Amino acid sequence: MSEIRFVNAPLVCHYAPIETNQEAYEREFQSMSEYEEDAIGQWLKIAKAKGETSESDQVLLTLLVELHKKIDRLTDIVKDEEKLLLSLPLQTEIDAIGFEHIHLEEERLEQGVHYYMRIQMPLFPKREIPVFIEGIDTKIAKLIRIHDKDEKDWNAYVAARERVMIREAKGKQRV
Repeated sequence: MSEIRFVNAPLVCHYAPIETNQEAYEREFQSMSEYEEDAIGQWLKIAKAKGETSESDQVLLTLLVELHKKIDRLTDIVKDEEKLLLSLPLQTEIDAIGFEHIHLEEERLEQGVHYYMRIQMPLFPKREIPVFIEGIDTKIAKLIRIHDKDEKDWNAYVAARERVMIREAKGKQRV
């Protein structure tokens, strides 16, 4: 196996082996896709594709959409219609990530076992991304399935963490 390149990234995740509840994990994974969860985001994509937003301030438009989503979530909470996620019994910290891999802080995985995991991402907007992983060893897992939009955000986050590490290394060389 070729060497996996990791960058430091302190993240928290909840997970469980998929054999414990595979159908329910698959259902939740699908429900958390951008198409199922984000009606206003889909509306915005269609409006952008039609050119209806070409004269709009994109940053302001994105902030307004996120505000609308937050109001929708608060309305659901008040109406007691909040979408509850499955309880994942295991929790640990991720200390490093790669474009296709994660590295856990502690030895928690079994080689060859598939897991369903939700990773808390420090992105805008803050959210948990659902993934399916396979244990390569006790600390390293390979991403098996991730939604397209989440993968783009994941890759952007990995690249941003790489840039931080490069800046830190350059700063240490100057000292």
